[in-house]
Amino acid sequence: MTQRVELATVRDRLAVDDVITDYAVAVGDGDWTAYRCLFAPGGRADYRSAGGIAGEAGEVAAWLAERRGEFPVRQHLVVNRQVRFGVWDQDTGDTVHVRADYVSPALPAGDDAPVHVSGGRYAFALLRTPDGWRLSDVVAEELWRRAPGPSGAPVIN
Repeated sequence: MTQRVELATVRDRLAVDDVITDYAVAVGDGDWTAYRCLFAPGGRADYRSAGGIAGEAGEVAAWLAERRGEFPVRQHLVVNRQVRFGVWDQDTGDTVHVRADYVSPALPAGDDAPVHVSGGRYAFALLRTPDGWRLSDVVAEELWRRAPGPSGAPVIN
């Protein structure tokens, strides 16, 4: 590999990491305009494993705005990122897949409201577009959840 190719790969990895970080911040902050801007045209998200919906990014953003609004205090942490650039036939390096873990604590309104927290794994697919790297597909796989309930026991998927 030449230094020029290595530098381009490093630049792409940093740009992809920025998209994933921007995604985590947008979800944590409830910035659904920023969330929509992270997706390529036709980009989709799937949160069905966490009790959500799957669909086009704008539709999912509207659902998230409604659902996440009941939790005024929240964070969305995306960690342990594994980045794999495309190596398929006729791929010119314009696709990437990222696998990453997430933890998402949220606090409902009220002084004595219990914390809800869940965790799992994301599968992100990104495309290089004229506007830079954008999400083409996001699939969340919720692996566990701790939420208040009659038994106080965690929900494990």
